[in-house]
Amino acid sequence: MVGAGVAGLRAAIELSPAGRVLVLAKDSLHESSSEYAQGGIAAALNDDDEVSLHELDTLKAGDGLCDPVAVRTLVEEGPHAIEELIAWGAEFDREGAKLLFAREGAHSRSRVLHAHGDSTGREISRTLYHKAVSMARVEIRSFSAITDLLTDGVSVCGAMAFEEKTGRHLEIHANAVLLATGGLGRVYRVTTNPDVATGDGVAMAYRAGAEISDIEFVQFHPTALHLEGAPSFLLSEALRGEGAVLLNGDRERFMEAYHPMAELAPRDVVSRGIVAELRRTGEPHVYLDLSHREPGFVAKRFPRIYETCRSFGIDLERQPAPVLPAVHYAMGGVRTNLHGLTTLPALYAAGEAACTGVHGANRLASNSLLEGIVFGARAGAAMREHAADPVRNPEPLAASSIPNLPEASLRELTWHNCGIVRAASELKTALRRLDRVSFQSPATPSRAHYELRNLHCVAQLIARCALAREESRGGHYRSDFPEPKAEFQLHSSIHKDSLNVSFR
Repeated sequence: MVGAGVAGLRAAIELSPAGRVLVLAKDSLHESSSEYAQGGIAAALNDDDEVSLHELDTLKAGDGLCDPVAVRTLVEEGPHAIEELIAWGAEFDREGAKLLFAREGAHSRSRVLHAHGDSTGREISRTLYHKAVSMARVEIRSFSAITDLLTDGVSVCGAMAFEEKTGRHLEIHANAVLLATGGLGRVYRVTTNPDVATGDGVAMAYRAGAEISDIEFVQFHPTALHLEGAPSFLLSEALRGEGAVLLNGDRERFMEAYHPMAELAPRDVVSRGIVAELRRTGEPHVYLDLSHREPGFVAKRFPRIYETCRSFGIDLERQPAPVLPAVHYAMGGVRTNLHGLTTLPALYAAGEAACTGVHGANRLASNSLLEGIVFGARAGAAMREHAADPVRNPEPLAASSIPNLPEASLRELTWHNCGIVRAASELKTALRRLDRVSFQSPATPSRAHYELRNLHCVAQLIARCALAREESRGGHYRSDFPEPKAEFQLHSSIHKDSLNVSFR
Protein backbone atom coordinates (compact mmCIF):
# COMPACT_ATOMS: atom_id res chain seq x y z
CA MET A 1 0.00 0.00 0.00
CA VAL A 2 1.55 3.29 -1.07
CA GLY A 3 -0.02 5.76 1.34
CA ALA A 4 -1.22 5.56 4.94
CA GLY A 5 -4.39 7.65 4.85
CA VAL A 6 -7.84 6.17 5.30
CA ALA A 7 -7.90 4.44 1.89
CA GLY A 8 -4.53 2.74 2.33
CA LEU A 9 -5.18 1.68 5.93
CA ARG A 10 -8.67 0.38 5.16
CA ALA A 11 -7.34 -1.64 2.24
CA ALA A 12 -4.54 -3.06 4.39
CA ILE A 13 -7.05 -4.24 7.01
CA GLU A 14 -9.12 -5.98 4.33
CA LEU A 15 -6.13 -7.57 2.62
CA SER A 16 -4.25 -8.75 5.69
CA PRO A 17 -5.94 -12.19 6.02
CA ALA A 18 -4.48 -13.13 2.62
CA GLY A 19 -0.82 -12.41 3.36
CA ARG A 20 1.81 -9.89 4.37
CA VAL A 21 0.87 -6.25 3.79
CA LEU A 22 3.37 -3.39 3.73
CA VAL A 23 1.99 0.14 4.11
CA LEU A 24 4.39 2.92 3.15
CA ALA A 25 3.95 6.55 4.26
CA LYS A 26 6.02 9.23 2.55
CA ASP A 27 6.12 11.37 5.68
CA SER A 28 4.96 10.90 9.23
CA LEU A 29 1.70 9.04 9.72
CA HIS A 30 0.11 12.37 10.68
CA GLU A 31 0.82 14.02 7.31
CA SER A 32 -2.00 13.03 4.99
CA SER A 33 -5.07 14.66 3.54
CA SER A 34 -7.14 12.30 5.69
CA GLU A 35 -5.64 13.83 8.82
CA TYR A 36 -6.61 17.32 7.65
CA ALA A 37 -10.20 16.44 6.68
CA GLN A 38 -12.42 18.67 8.81
CA GLY A 39 -15.80 18.60 7.12
CA GLY A 40 -16.96 15.13 8.05
CA ILE A 41 -18.15 11.91 6.51
CA ALA A 42 -21.53 11.54 4.84
CA ALA A 43 -23.82 8.51 5.08
CA ALA A 44 -27.58 7.92 5.07
CA LEU A 45 -27.94 6.88 8.71
CA ASN A 46 -30.26 9.59 10.01
CA ASP A 47 -33.91 8.75 10.65
CA ASP A 48 -35.20 11.15 7.97
CA ASP A 49 -32.61 10.16 5.37
CA GLU A 50 -32.51 7.53 2.65
CA VAL A 51 -29.77 5.98 0.54
CA SER A 52 -31.62 7.12 -2.57
CA LEU A 53 -31.48 10.77 -1.41
CA HIS A 54 -27.73 10.59 -0.77
CA GLU A 55 -27.42 9.04 -4.22
CA LEU A 56 -29.42 11.82 -5.86
CA ASP A 57 -27.42 14.58 -4.12
CA THR A 58 -24.14 12.99 -5.23
CA LEU A 59 -25.33 12.68 -8.83
CA LYS A 60 -26.53 16.29 -8.90
CA ALA A 61 -23.21 17.60 -7.55
CA GLY A 62 -21.31 15.53 -10.13
CA ASP A 63 -22.92 17.53 -12.96
CA GLY A 64 -23.66 14.66 -15.33
CA LEU A 65 -20.34 12.82 -15.04
CA CYS A 66 -20.82 10.49 -12.08
CA ASP A 67 -20.75 6.75 -12.73
CA PRO A 68 -24.22 5.79 -11.42
CA VAL A 69 -23.12 2.28 -10.41
CA ALA A 70 -20.15 3.64 -8.47
CA VAL A 71 -22.37 6.17 -6.71
CA ARG A 72 -24.90 3.50 -5.82
CA THR A 73 -22.08 1.35 -4.43
CA LEU A 74 -20.82 4.22 -2.29
CA VAL A 75 -24.14 5.20 -0.75
CA GLU A 76 -25.34 1.61 -0.20
CA GLU A 77 -22.13 0.44 1.47
CA GLY A 78 -21.54 3.70 3.33
CA PRO A 79 -23.80 3.10 6.35
CA HIS A 80 -22.19 -0.27 7.09
CA ALA A 81 -18.74 1.28 6.71
CA ILE A 82 -19.60 3.88 9.37
CA GLU A 83 -21.04 1.25 11.71
CA GLU A 84 -17.86 -0.75 11.28
CA LEU A 85 -15.73 2.27 12.22
CA ILE A 86 -17.83 2.80 15.34
CA ALA A 87 -17.39 -0.86 16.25
CA TRP A 88 -13.64 -0.40 15.92
CA GLY A 89 -13.68 2.55 18.30
CA ALA A 90 -14.34 5.68 16.22
CA GLU A 91 -15.93 8.38 18.37
CA PHE A 92 -18.27 10.56 16.36
CA ASP A 93 -20.03 13.55 17.89
CA ARG A 94 -23.31 12.79 19.63
CA GLU A 95 -26.22 14.43 21.39
CA GLY A 96 -26.64 12.15 24.34
CA ALA A 97 -26.63 8.63 22.92
CA LYS A 98 -27.65 9.67 19.40
CA LEU A 99 -25.24 10.44 16.59
CA LEU A 100 -25.17 14.14 15.69
CA PHE A 101 -25.74 14.78 11.99
CA ALA A 102 -24.92 18.08 10.28
CA ARG A 103 -26.02 19.43 6.92
CA GLU A 104 -23.48 20.72 4.41
CA GLY A 105 -23.56 22.35 1.00
CA ALA A 106 -25.64 20.58 -1.69
CA HIS A 107 -26.92 17.94 0.75
CA SER A 108 -30.71 17.68 0.99
CA ARG A 109 -30.58 16.10 4.45
CA SER A 110 -28.48 16.34 7.62
CA ARG A 111 -26.26 13.30 7.07
CA VAL A 112 -22.70 14.42 7.82
CA LEU A 113 -20.99 12.98 10.89
CA HIS A 114 -18.15 14.82 12.61
CA ALA A 115 -15.66 13.87 15.26
CA HIS A 116 -14.47 16.36 17.89
CA GLY A 117 -16.23 19.07 15.92
CA ASP A 118 -13.76 19.49 13.08
CA SER A 119 -11.23 16.64 13.37
CA THR A 120 -13.14 13.88 11.59
CA GLY A 121 -10.33 12.72 9.34
CA ARG A 122 -7.94 12.55 12.26
CA GLU A 123 -10.36 10.41 14.30
CA ILE A 124 -11.02 8.00 11.43
CA SER A 125 -7.29 7.75 10.71
CA ARG A 126 -6.61 7.02 14.37
CA THR A 127 -9.24 4.28 14.40
CA LEU A 128 -7.97 2.61 11.24
CA TYR A 129 -4.34 2.85 12.34
CA HIS A 130 -5.02 1.09 15.64
CA LYS A 131 -7.02 -1.58 13.84
CA ALA A 132 -4.30 -2.09 11.24
CA VAL A 133 -1.40 -2.39 13.70
CA SER A 134 -3.39 -4.92 15.71
CA MET A 135 -3.18 -7.28 12.74
CA ALA A 136 -0.05 -9.41 12.72
CA ARG A 137 0.55 -9.31 8.98
CA VAL A 138 0.38 -5.53 8.54
CA GLU A 139 3.62 -3.54 8.67
CA ILE A 140 3.56 0.25 8.47
CA ARG A 141 6.74 2.07 7.51
CA SER A 142 7.07 5.85 7.36
CA PHE A 143 9.50 8.20 5.61
CA SER A 144 9.76 6.02 2.51
CA ALA A 145 8.93 7.88 -0.70
CA ILE A 146 7.92 5.72 -3.64
CA THR A 147 9.47 7.12 -6.81
CA ASP A 148 8.33 4.66 -9.50
CA LEU A 149 6.32 1.54 -10.09
CA LEU A 150 8.08 -1.65 -11.15
CA THR A 151 6.64 -3.76 -13.96
CA ASP A 152 7.58 -6.95 -15.77
CA GLY A 153 6.47 -5.43 -19.05
CA VAL A 154 2.84 -6.44 -18.51
CA SER A 155 1.91 -6.32 -14.83
CA VAL A 156 2.95 -4.18 -11.91
CA CYS A 157 5.21 -6.20 -9.62
CA GLY A 158 6.48 -3.72 -7.05
CA ALA A 159 7.77 -0.24 -6.46
CA MET A 160 11.02 1.67 -6.06
CA ALA A 161 11.42 3.39 -2.70
CA PHE A 162 13.76 6.22 -1.77
CA GLU A 163 14.86 6.64 1.84
CA GLU A 164 15.99 10.22 2.23
CA LYS A 165 17.77 9.64 5.54
CA THR A 166 20.14 7.12 3.97
CA GLY A 167 19.94 8.22 0.32
CA ARG A 168 19.25 4.61 -0.64
CA HIS A 169 16.97 3.34 -3.39
CA LEU A 170 15.22 0.08 -2.56
CA GLU A 171 13.32 -2.29 -4.79
CA ILE A 172 10.16 -3.57 -3.12
CA HIS A 173 8.64 -6.58 -4.82
CA ALA A 174 4.93 -7.25 -4.44
CA ASN A 175 2.22 -9.41 -5.96
CA ALA A 176 0.01 -6.32 -6.21
CA VAL A 177 0.34 -2.61 -5.45
CA LEU A 178 -2.27 -0.14 -4.23
CA LEU A 179 -1.81 3.59 -4.85
CA ALA A 180 -3.45 5.52 -2.00
CA THR A 181 -1.19 8.55 -2.24
CA GLY A 182 -3.85 11.23 -1.75
CA GLY A 183 -4.18 14.49 -3.61
CA LEU A 184 -2.26 16.89 -5.84
CA GLY A 185 -2.89 20.25 -4.20
CA ARG A 186 0.76 21.27 -4.14
CA VAL A 187 0.64 21.57 -7.92
CA TYR A 188 -1.01 24.93 -7.18
CA ARG A 189 0.26 27.97 -5.29
CA VAL A 190 -2.71 28.15 -2.91
CA THR A 191 -4.00 24.88 -1.44
CA THR A 192 -5.49 23.48 1.72
CA ASN A 193 -3.62 20.21 1.19
CA PRO A 194 -0.58 19.14 3.21
CA ASP A 195 2.87 19.43 1.63
CA VAL A 196 2.91 15.70 0.82
CA ALA A 197 0.06 16.14 -1.71
CA THR A 198 2.24 16.19 -4.82
CA GLY A 199 0.19 13.93 -7.10
CA ASP A 200 2.67 11.07 -6.73
CA GLY A 201 0.20 8.26 -7.45
CA VAL A 202 -1.15 9.87 -10.62
CA ALA A 203 2.33 10.65 -11.95
CA MET A 204 3.76 7.19 -11.18
CA ALA A 205 0.76 5.41 -12.68
CA TYR A 206 0.95 7.58 -15.80
CA ARG A 207 4.64 6.85 -16.28
CA ALA A 208 3.95 3.14 -15.87
CA GLY A 209 1.27 3.27 -18.59
CA ALA A 210 -2.00 3.44 -16.64
CA GLU A 211 -4.94 5.50 -17.86
CA ILE A 212 -5.59 8.83 -16.13
CA SER A 213 -9.18 10.08 -16.20
CA ASP A 214 -10.97 13.39 -15.49
CA ILE A 215 -7.81 15.01 -14.11
CA GLU A 216 -8.98 18.45 -15.30
CA PHE A 217 -11.65 18.49 -12.58
CA VAL A 218 -9.98 20.19 -9.64
CA GLN A 219 -12.15 21.38 -6.77
CA PHE A 220 -11.38 24.73 -5.19
CA HIS A 221 -12.63 25.07 -1.63
CA PRO A 222 -14.25 28.50 -1.36
CA THR A 223 -13.07 29.39 2.13
CA ALA A 224 -9.41 29.13 3.05
CA LEU A 225 -7.97 31.58 5.57
CA HIS A 226 -6.28 34.49 3.78
CA LEU A 227 -3.91 36.25 6.14
CA GLU A 228 -0.33 37.32 5.60
CA GLY A 229 1.96 34.89 7.37
CA ALA A 230 -0.75 32.26 7.84
CA PRO A 231 -1.14 29.01 5.89
CA SER A 232 -4.14 28.45 3.61
CA PHE A 233 -5.97 26.82 6.46
CA LEU A 234 -9.32 25.32 5.49
CA LEU A 235 -12.40 26.87 7.07
CA SER A 236 -14.75 23.93 6.77
CA GLU A 237 -17.93 23.95 4.72
CA ALA A 238 -19.62 22.90 7.94
CA LEU A 239 -19.25 26.52 9.11
CA ARG A 240 -21.61 27.57 6.33
CA GLY A 241 -23.82 24.62 7.17
CA GLU A 242 -24.12 26.11 10.67
CA GLY A 243 -25.07 29.53 9.35
CA ALA A 244 -21.84 31.27 8.37
CA VAL A 245 -22.35 33.83 5.59
CA LEU A 246 -20.01 35.37 3.04
CA LEU A 247 -19.58 39.14 3.05
CA ASN A 248 -17.81 41.47 0.63
CA GLY A 249 -15.60 44.37 1.61
CA ASP A 250 -18.69 46.48 2.43
CA ARG A 251 -19.83 43.68 4.78
CA GLU A 252 -22.76 42.83 2.51
CA ARG A 253 -23.90 39.30 1.66
CA PHE A 254 -23.43 38.61 -2.03
CA MET A 255 -23.84 34.90 -2.80
CA GLU A 256 -27.61 35.21 -3.24
CA ALA A 257 -26.86 37.12 -6.44
CA TYR A 258 -24.91 34.15 -7.83
CA HIS A 259 -27.02 31.13 -6.81
CA PRO A 260 -30.38 30.52 -5.11
CA MET A 261 -28.68 28.29 -2.50
CA ALA A 262 -26.33 31.20 -1.65
CA GLU A 263 -23.53 30.03 0.68
CA LEU A 264 -24.76 26.42 0.49
CA ALA A 265 -24.41 26.18 -3.30
CA PRO A 266 -21.92 23.63 -4.70
CA ARG A 267 -18.30 24.50 -4.03
CA ASP A 268 -17.40 25.42 -7.59
CA VAL A 269 -20.33 27.85 -7.73
CA VAL A 270 -19.33 29.48 -4.44
CA SER A 271 -15.68 29.73 -5.53
CA ARG A 272 -16.60 31.40 -8.82
CA GLY A 273 -19.03 33.69 -6.98
CA ILE A 274 -16.20 34.85 -4.73
CA VAL A 275 -13.88 35.41 -7.70
CA ALA A 276 -16.58 37.39 -9.50
CA GLU A 277 -17.24 39.51 -6.43
CA LEU A 278 -13.53 40.23 -5.98
CA ARG A 279 -13.25 41.30 -9.59
CA ARG A 280 -16.26 43.54 -9.15
CA THR A 281 -15.03 45.20 -5.95
CA GLY A 282 -11.26 45.02 -6.36
CA GLU A 283 -10.92 43.66 -2.80
CA PRO A 284 -8.16 41.14 -1.93
CA HIS A 285 -10.53 38.72 -0.19
CA VAL A 286 -14.05 38.27 1.12
CA TYR A 287 -15.12 37.47 4.69
CA LEU A 288 -16.71 34.46 6.34
CA ASP A 289 -18.88 35.52 9.26
CA LEU A 290 -20.33 33.36 12.03
CA SER A 291 -20.22 36.03 14.74
CA HIS A 292 -24.02 36.18 14.89
CA ARG A 293 -24.20 32.75 16.53
CA GLU A 294 -24.63 32.47 20.28
CA PRO A 295 -21.53 32.97 22.49
CA GLY A 296 -19.45 29.83 22.84
CA PHE A 297 -20.98 28.06 19.83
CA VAL A 298 -18.01 28.31 17.46
CA ALA A 299 -15.43 27.36 20.09
CA LYS A 300 -17.44 24.27 21.04
CA ARG A 301 -18.57 23.17 17.58
CA PHE A 302 -15.31 23.89 15.71
CA PRO A 303 -12.53 23.83 18.34
CA ARG A 304 -9.65 23.19 15.95
CA ILE A 305 -10.72 25.88 13.49
CA TYR A 306 -11.48 28.32 16.30
CA GLU A 307 -8.11 27.90 18.00
CA THR A 308 -6.18 28.04 14.73
CA CYS A 309 -7.85 31.30 13.75
CA ARG A 310 -7.28 32.66 17.26
CA SER A 311 -3.57 31.91 16.90
CA PHE A 312 -3.54 34.28 13.91
CA GLY A 313 -5.54 36.99 15.67
CA ILE A 314 -9.04 36.16 14.39
CA ASP A 315 -11.76 35.44 16.96
CA LEU A 316 -14.54 33.80 14.94
CA GLU A 317 -17.01 34.42 17.76
CA ARG A 318 -16.54 38.16 17.41
CA GLN A 319 -15.32 38.93 13.90
CA PRO A 320 -15.36 37.55 10.34
CA ALA A 321 -12.35 35.80 8.84
CA PRO A 322 -10.79 36.90 5.53
CA VAL A 323 -11.00 34.04 3.03
CA LEU A 324 -10.09 33.09 -0.54
CA PRO A 325 -10.70 29.93 -2.57
CA ALA A 326 -7.89 27.35 -2.51
CA VAL A 327 -7.26 24.06 -4.29
CA HIS A 328 -8.78 21.35 -2.14
CA TYR A 329 -9.58 18.11 -3.98
CA ALA A 330 -8.99 16.29 -7.27
CA MET A 331 -12.04 14.54 -8.69
CA GLY A 332 -9.99 12.76 -11.34
CA GLY A 333 -7.01 10.47 -11.03
CA VAL A 334 -5.97 6.93 -11.92
CA ARG A 335 -8.93 5.25 -13.57
CA THR A 336 -10.25 2.24 -11.66
CA ASN A 337 -13.16 -0.16 -11.73
CA LEU A 338 -15.47 -0.78 -8.78
CA HIS A 339 -12.81 -2.96 -7.15
CA GLY A 340 -9.96 -0.48 -7.39
CA LEU A 341 -8.24 -2.18 -10.33
CA THR A 342 -6.58 0.22 -12.76
CA THR A 343 -5.95 -0.39 -16.46
CA LEU A 344 -2.63 -2.06 -15.53
CA PRO A 345 -2.76 -5.63 -14.17
CA ALA A 346 -1.99 -5.90 -10.44
CA LEU A 347 -2.12 -2.12 -9.95
CA TYR A 348 -4.92 -0.77 -7.76
CA ALA A 349 -5.82 2.72 -6.60
CA ALA A 350 -8.16 4.12 -3.96
CA GLY A 351 -8.96 7.42 -2.31
CA GLU A 352 -8.16 10.75 -3.90
CA ALA A 353 -5.49 9.30 -6.19
CA ALA A 354 -8.16 7.19 -7.90
CA CYS A 355 -10.92 8.08 -10.32
CA THR A 356 -13.76 5.73 -9.42
CA GLY A 357 -16.42 7.83 -11.11
CA VAL A 358 -18.12 8.62 -7.79
CA HIS A 359 -17.43 12.35 -7.83
CA GLY A 360 -17.98 13.08 -11.53
CA ALA A 361 -17.20 16.70 -12.32
CA ASN A 362 -17.64 17.96 -8.76
CA ARG A 363 -17.40 16.16 -5.41
CA LEU A 364 -20.29 16.39 -2.99
CA ALA A 365 -19.08 17.65 0.38
CA SER A 366 -17.98 14.95 2.85
CA ASN A 367 -18.08 12.11 0.31
CA SER A 368 -14.29 11.83 0.10
CA LEU A 369 -13.61 10.09 3.42
CA LEU A 370 -16.48 7.72 2.70
CA GLU A 371 -15.11 6.94 -0.77
CA GLY A 372 -11.66 6.21 0.67
CA ILE A 373 -13.11 3.75 3.18
CA VAL A 374 -15.65 2.03 0.92
CA PHE A 375 -13.40 1.66 -2.11
CA GLY A 376 -10.29 1.08 -0.01
CA ALA A 377 -12.04 -1.95 1.48
CA ARG A 378 -13.14 -3.09 -1.98
CA ALA A 379 -9.60 -2.78 -3.35
CA GLY A 380 -8.15 -4.69 -0.39
CA ALA A 381 -10.64 -7.49 -0.90
CA ALA A 382 -9.90 -7.67 -4.64
CA MET A 383 -6.14 -7.75 -4.05
CA ARG A 384 -6.49 -11.03 -2.15
CA GLU A 385 -6.68 -12.87 -5.46
CA HIS A 386 -3.02 -12.06 -6.05
CA ALA A 387 -1.84 -13.78 -2.86
CA ALA A 388 -0.81 -16.95 -4.69
CA ASP A 389 0.68 -15.21 -7.75
CA PRO A 390 4.26 -16.19 -8.59
CA VAL A 391 7.02 -13.70 -7.92
CA ARG A 392 7.75 -11.66 -11.04
CA ASN A 393 11.05 -10.02 -11.91
CA PRO A 394 10.80 -6.34 -12.83
CA GLU A 395 12.31 -4.76 -15.90
CA PRO A 396 15.10 -2.28 -15.14
CA LEU A 397 13.98 1.33 -14.68
CA ALA A 398 15.33 4.12 -16.84
CA ALA A 399 17.41 6.67 -14.96
CA SER A 400 15.18 9.38 -13.57
CA SER A 401 15.67 13.02 -14.49
CA ILE A 402 14.31 16.11 -12.82
CA PRO A 403 12.69 19.14 -14.51
CA ASN A 404 14.84 22.26 -14.46
CA LEU A 405 12.06 24.51 -13.17
CA PRO A 406 11.66 26.05 -9.72
CA GLU A 407 8.70 24.57 -7.90
CA ALA A 408 7.40 28.04 -7.01
CA SER A 409 7.31 28.99 -10.69
CA LEU A 410 5.41 25.84 -11.60
CA ARG A 411 2.82 26.41 -8.87
CA GLU A 412 2.37 30.05 -9.87
CA LEU A 413 1.87 29.01 -13.50
CA THR A 414 -0.86 26.50 -12.69
CA TRP A 415 -2.57 28.89 -10.27
CA HIS A 416 -2.94 31.60 -12.91
CA ASN A 417 -3.34 29.47 -16.06
CA CYS A 418 -5.15 26.32 -14.88
CA GLY A 419 -7.15 27.74 -11.98
CA ILE A 420 -10.77 28.50 -11.13
CA VAL A 421 -11.46 30.24 -14.45
CA ARG A 422 -9.69 28.86 -17.52
CA ALA A 423 -9.38 29.77 -21.19
CA ALA A 424 -7.60 28.28 -24.21
CA SER A 425 -4.95 31.02 -24.41
CA GLU A 426 -3.82 30.59 -20.79
CA LEU A 427 -3.90 26.78 -21.00
CA LYS A 428 -1.82 26.79 -24.20
CA THR A 429 0.68 29.14 -22.55
CA ALA A 430 0.97 26.78 -19.59
CA LEU A 431 1.53 23.78 -21.85
CA ARG A 432 4.18 25.56 -23.92
CA ARG A 433 6.13 26.48 -20.80
CA LEU A 434 5.76 23.02 -19.26
CA ASP A 435 6.63 21.18 -22.47
CA ARG A 436 9.79 23.26 -23.01
CA VAL A 437 11.26 22.52 -19.59
CA SER A 438 14.63 20.78 -19.76
CA PHE A 439 15.52 17.83 -17.54
CA GLN A 440 18.68 16.95 -15.68
CA SER A 441 19.98 14.17 -13.46
CA PRO A 442 20.55 15.41 -9.90
CA ALA A 443 23.98 14.76 -8.41
CA THR A 444 22.42 13.98 -5.04
CA PRO A 445 18.76 12.93 -5.33
CA SER A 446 16.30 14.07 -2.71
CA ARG A 447 12.60 13.57 -2.04
CA ALA A 448 12.02 17.12 -3.27
CA HIS A 449 13.51 16.20 -6.66
CA TYR A 450 11.12 13.31 -7.12
CA GLU A 451 8.19 15.40 -5.96
CA LEU A 452 9.04 18.13 -8.48
CA ARG A 453 9.09 15.52 -11.25
CA ASN A 454 5.60 14.41 -10.21
CA LEU A 455 4.30 17.98 -9.92
CA HIS A 456 5.50 18.74 -13.43
CA CYS A 457 3.85 15.63 -14.82
CA VAL A 458 0.51 16.29 -13.13
CA ALA A 459 0.52 19.96 -14.18
CA GLN A 460 0.93 18.87 -17.80
CA LEU A 461 -1.93 16.39 -17.49
CA ILE A 462 -4.29 18.96 -15.97
CA ALA A 463 -3.49 21.59 -18.59
CA ARG A 464 -3.76 19.16 -21.51
CA CYS A 465 -7.09 17.70 -20.41
CA ALA A 466 -8.52 21.12 -19.48
CA LEU A 467 -7.63 22.42 -22.94
CA ALA A 468 -9.33 19.45 -24.62
CA ARG A 469 -12.58 19.85 -22.64
CA GLU A 470 -14.16 22.76 -24.51
CA GLU A 471 -17.05 23.30 -22.12
CA SER A 472 -17.75 24.26 -18.51
CA ARG A 473 -18.86 21.51 -16.16
CA GLY A 474 -18.54 21.05 -12.40
CA GLY A 475 -15.13 22.14 -11.14
CA HIS A 476 -13.90 22.89 -14.68
CA TYR A 477 -14.90 26.35 -15.90
CA ARG A 478 -13.88 27.75 -19.29
CA SER A 479 -14.59 31.44 -19.83
CA ASP A 480 -14.40 30.82 -23.60
CA PHE A 481 -16.88 27.92 -23.35
CA PRO A 482 -19.07 28.92 -20.38
CA GLU A 483 -21.84 26.33 -20.90
CA PRO A 484 -21.85 22.52 -20.70
CA LYS A 485 -22.03 20.63 -23.99
CA ALA A 486 -23.74 17.27 -24.51
CA GLU A 487 -20.83 15.97 -26.58
CA PHE A 488 -18.54 16.42 -23.58
CA GLN A 489 -20.72 14.52 -21.12
CA LEU A 490 -17.95 11.94 -21.23
CA HIS A 491 -14.87 11.11 -19.20
CA SER A 492 -11.49 12.38 -20.35
CA SER A 493 -8.73 9.81 -20.81
CA ILE A 494 -5.00 10.20 -21.28
CA HIS A 495 -2.04 7.81 -21.14
CA LYS A 496 1.64 8.07 -21.95
CA ASP A 497 1.43 6.29 -25.32
CA SER A 498 -0.58 9.17 -26.76
CA LEU A 499 -0.46 12.88 -26.06
CA ASN A 500 -4.01 13.22 -27.38
CA VAL A 501 -6.86 13.40 -24.90
CA SER A 502 -9.77 11.11 -25.73
CA PHE A 503 -13.29 11.02 -24.28
CA ARG A 504 -15.18 7.87 -23.40
